[in-house]
Amino acid sequence: MRAFAAIASVVVLGSCGGGAGTSPGSGPLPPLPPATKGKYFTHVVIVMQENRTFDNLFATFPGADGTRTGRLHDGTTIRLREHPLYDANSPLNDHLTWRTAYNDGAMNGFDLIKFNGDPTALYQYVEPAQLQPYWSMAKQYVLADHLFQTQGSGSFTAHQDLIAGGAMVDPTKSLIDFPTATPWGCDAPSSTLTTLITGTNVYLPNDGPYPCLHYRTLRDTLDAKGITWRYYAPQVGHSFGGDLWNAFDAIDAVRNGPEWNTNVTWPETNVFKDIASGDLPSVAWVVPNFRNSDHPAADSDTGPSWVAQIVNAVGQSPAWDSTVVLIVWDDWGGWYDHVKPPGPYRFGGLGFRVPLIVVSPYAKRGYVMHADYEFGSIVKLIEENWELPPLHTTDVRAASFVGAAFDFTQAPRAFVPIAAPYSRTFFERQRPSERAVDDE
Repeated sequence: MRAFAAIASVVVLGSCGGGAGTSPGSGPLPPLPPATKGKYFTHVVIVMQENRTFDNLFATFPGADGTRTGRLHDGTTIRLREHPLYDANSPLNDHLTWRTAYNDGAMNGFDLIKFNGDPTALYQYVEPAQLQPYWSMAKQYVLADHLFQTQGSGSFTAHQDLIAGGAMVDPTKSLIDFPTATPWGCDAPSSTLTTLITGTNVYLPNDGPYPCLHYRTLRDTLDAKGITWRYYAPQVGHSFGGDLWNAFDAIDAVRNGPEWNTNVTWPETNVFKDIASGDLPSVAWVVPNFRNSDHPAADSDTGPSWVAQIVNAVGQSPAWDSTVVLIVWDDWGGWYDHVKPPGPYRFGGLGFRVPLIVVSPYAKRGYVMHADYEFGSIVKLIEENWELPPLHTTDVRAASFVGAAFDFTQAPRAFVPIAAPYSRTFFERQRPSERAVDDE
């Protein structure tokens, strides 16, 4: 998602223009067929957090490719400053800003981006004390320090990439950046436009289609084999996070079909109900309430606990022995990262690194994966596990991390609960985030 203040006018357009439709209710969910055992797992849970580079969260993590220093565009090296998880604002993170930071591969243009009037403000990392649940999981399980976003862009396409591996509207063009109004999907006002980038990386602002899309996603290949899935997210039309981060609101076949009331569900805390009732689907995507998202402007430190309580719920359930939980941050958020993405790639990618934590009873213990992966690697894991046909997006080129992350010769290890400041009950009783956008 681009800077919180910068999208104020977009959110106002969405709220004034109408178009925000109904979402599935929060009452009892229809029971799912039994989850399907795959080659490795019966359940894959993808927990999507917001707007952090690898260096921003794990700059000082032992054994990882982090850094305490950054480079300015004039060649000067400075020390990264330590900073709380919360920031009053958040940086721009659209594609043109990404290009500025990337600086033709020099990775030293971050000081050319204006943020809070300080050219060095993006050169920071979060205080590790505020990230203890994340660091605890990374130390117990697997941390990937070279996972790259599909594009150098923000949340709209990042969430599409995590259900489809890409956002190509035709063989020569892909979506990039953000729709001109919210919600970011089929509930948007009819005048809403999107932005495109070509296969040769030509940027086409506001030249794209209405954000109610028709390409194939994992939903199509999962449905074809009768494999269950659910998308747990805040309510569209009633929450800041729900209007922006619900990837399936932008998929016409889901938003305007019966699965909108069975497979897409709000509030996102329904994931706890499904885990407790033994109704966890084979594939689950979990989108946070804005307050719990780790977004810099969320005015909260609850994100690490939110993720920890999802992991604890799985770990303390019968599903633990057959589950992998993948914790990933959707985009770079505007923050400094020192590692140049592989490439060049088409359609505006690859983008900067984001963290990935792999939690499973079969995950290697305290292992850092240094090989290059991307969001298509997450899609590929699902395809490999249930022998699904490829979507022929980035899943085809993406490396598999199955061999690196897991040891299936070991007995499933017992789960040790992740200590966290905020309890599961705290999140189940938490009011939905209805935070108004900044008016700066």
